[in-house]
Amino acid sequence: MGIIRDMQRVHATQAAAGQRANTAAAQQRDLIRRNADLAIAAAQQAANDADRRREHQRLYVEAKTAGAAASNAEIRARLSDLDTLLHSSLDVDDHIDLQLFKKPVEAPSFDPGPLGRPTPEPRWESYVPPQPRGVGKILGGDRLRQQQAAGAQRAFDDARSRWAEAEQRRKHQLVVRQRAYDESLRKYEERIAAYNAEVDRFAAAVAGADPAAVVEYFAMVLGNSVYPDDFPQHFRLAYLPKQRHLLVEYHLPPIEVVPHVKEYRYDRFRDDLTATPRDEGELRSRYVEVIARVTLRTIHEIVEADRGGLVQQISFNGIVDTIDRRTGRFVRPCLVSIQTTRDTFAAIKLRRVDPVACVKHLEGAISVAPDELTAVPEKIDFERDADRDFTEEFNVLAEIDERPNLLSLTDAAWEQQLADLFGIMGLEMGAATRGDLGTRWQATDPRPIFGGPVVIFAVRGGSSGSAAVHALAGAVSAAGATKGILVSLGGIDSEAYDAVAGRPLELIDGPALVTLLSNYCRVKARIERTG
Repeated sequence: MGIIRDMQRVHATQAAAGQRANTAAAQQRDLIRRNADLAIAAAQQAANDADRRREHQRLYVEAKTAGAAASNAEIRARLSDLDTLLHSSLDVDDHIDLQLFKKPVEAPSFDPGPLGRPTPEPRWESYVPPQPRGVGKILGGDRLRQQQAAGAQRAFDDARSRWAEAEQRRKHQLVVRQRAYDESLRKYEERIAAYNAEVDRFAAAVAGADPAAVVEYFAMVLGNSVYPDDFPQHFRLAYLPKQRHLLVEYHLPPIEVVPHVKEYRYDRFRDDLTATPRDEGELRSRYVEVIARVTLRTIHEIVEADRGGLVQQISFNGIVDTIDRRTGRFVRPCLVSIQTTRDTFAAIKLRRVDPVACVKHLEGAISVAPDELTAVPEKIDFERDADRDFTEEFNVLAEIDERPNLLSLTDAAWEQQLADLFGIMGLEMGAATRGDLGTRWQATDPRPIFGGPVVIFAVRGGSSGSAAVHALAGAVSAAGATKGILVSLGGIDSEAYDAVAGRPLELIDGPALVTLLSNYCRVKARIERTG
């Protein structure tokens, strides 16, 4: 029932988007962003008047300060999304009533159009010749009338013959159209009946605890759960019918979902936007909380959606697809593992719990150092314990999401996407060149006074550290540029932020790039590792 899953997902996405748009953090972010845009526009307008350079400089400082405030608002909104991962799900009824997907027969009634209206039959009264009068009546009026009457009769007979033929064609075409409508209606009703029968079959299979149907149903439930744009939403499910045991292997987001920048500040003396990195301890703590919230949210959604008592036991492994910064290899450690019963979990008051403490209370194992990819012992071995006949893998975003995956774009498409972004943001982009540090551009900021050459590095591999910052700083110095920008899709190490201090450099990680593409290009991108 993939079509039902897709329909349900679209509805859930729209509802979640509306809910997020109404949050206080989102409204504050939008207000600050609008104010920043107005400040930038005012500064640009003042720059066009040579007599107002001083006013331009003041407005420029205000615009840069407003830009920093807008970036900080984005960070606060992001943290708000992460903090409410669990509670936002508690206000949603996760049960899916499959009967609501049945379709009524809503066919328009038969409309014959002009074929349903007979053509008026010719009337003899319209052809009768006039009676002769006066002199015409005396001078051969009867003979003339007979000739006119004979001509009128022939015209009338010809018109009636043509009318009869036209009526016959109309009636024939009407019959043909009626038959075509009846046939189309029959096929339409058969399709609706077949679809509704499939819904009934699927609903009966779920109610009867058919393993494949149970897996598909809970895939719909989890696919219905809408997370922030850069969360993977990729999972595997398996169902053991005898034990009524549901096994879940869920892909967690990488640590980059937590903003590594704590605050942006504009330094007017250096004309630079400086980033204060978030403390490693806070990063770790917030990431552990994200993992715990995703775990509890997933189990809660399964329990709440299961009104038929299909699942009595749930096992959950939370894994992450990421790059080990020590080896540069893709790894998939298990960062959280929990096994609980339906009754035990249902007794917990999730609105009042500390997520991490709750996972531990349920005797779950959660990594103490997920930022270092420290794995935990798995409560279940998915490969060993899952019945392969009743196991299925689901990738919600890949199945229905048309957003570009920045990691899987071709090199040309990736470079064009960044060139478009920085071009819209006001830079004049030069040709892209490729080297050991990814793609490089020599751009120009055309603004008077504060503009000049800009060097841009873009990397799509692993996270970037201080070496990348030093390389960018060297390129900026060699080019005589006023600024350098490093885009690192795989994340930015804390040491990189330390290396930026005092330099006219700006660092953009994956989530920040997704936000910029959304704000400036109206492109809803995603970052999902597939290998």
